[in-house]
Amino acid sequence: MSPKVYRFTCIVCPLGCTLEVEIENGKVKGYTCPKGKEWAIEEVTNPKRVVMSVIKVKNGKLPTVSVKTDKPIPKAKIPELMKLLADLEVEGPVKVGQVILENPLGLDTKIVATREA
Repeated sequence: MSPKVYRFTCIVCPLGCTLEVEIENGKVKGYTCPKGKEWAIEEVTNPKRVVMSVIKVKNGKLPTVSVKTDKPIPKAKIPELMKLLADLEVEGPVKVGQVILENPLGLDTKIVATREA
């Protein structure tokens, strides 16, 4: 049986290297930097994403504010985080960069406002 091979275009930098990851022996081919190799292995074993959403604002300039995680979180946790954010409401005014929530769901991340509201 041949090893399973995943093919990606690396998103770590503008070079966009074409990468191949073999799961059985942990081989990564086609990368040109250590960050690309690390990203490819993580993409196969534990993919992560930055999450962007909006939350409600009470007494603010706008009824909602856009937010995002300050670092990528595991893809498997995204639905649970989205449910948490849907029920969240903050008091206005909100400033850009304001930390809305720290370590949601025990994740090592912060929910940060990306605009004023």
